[in-house]
This record gives sequence, C-alpha cells and structure tokens, in this order.
Amino acid sequence: MRLLVRRTSCICSDIVEQLPLAQSTVSQHLKVLKEAGLIRGDVDGPRVCYCVEPRALRRLKSLVGGL
Repeated sequence: MRLLVRRTSCICSDIVEQLPLAQSTVSQHLKVLKEAGLIRGDVDGPRVCYCVEPRALRRLKSLVGGL
C-alpha cells in the first residue's frame, strides 16, 4: 500500500521490483486489495496499472485508528 500511496499509479512489474516477493505473490495480494476496494486496477494493454482508492483508504485509516 505504501508504494501505491506514493505514486499516482503503479504497474505490477514496478511493484514486484520493489518487494522481496515473487510476482505471483504480489499479484495475489493486489487481487485481494482490489476485491476489498482499497485499490483500483486499470488495464493498459498487457499491463494492469494499480492505484489507491482514496475514499477507501481514508475509511480504513479511520477504522484502524479507532482500535
């Protein structure tokens, strides 16, 4: 999430380069975050560009901050 928050969009391969995880693991995590509504994935040819859903992130921060 930090990588996505710092950028306006990220391509999966850019994210994989920044993390010590396999591409398949990163893709699975992105899928879960997308299903949860925290990120959006826009198809750009053979790539998917991911970005944060600002409203969902604010809501998550509010919920976590209330613990």
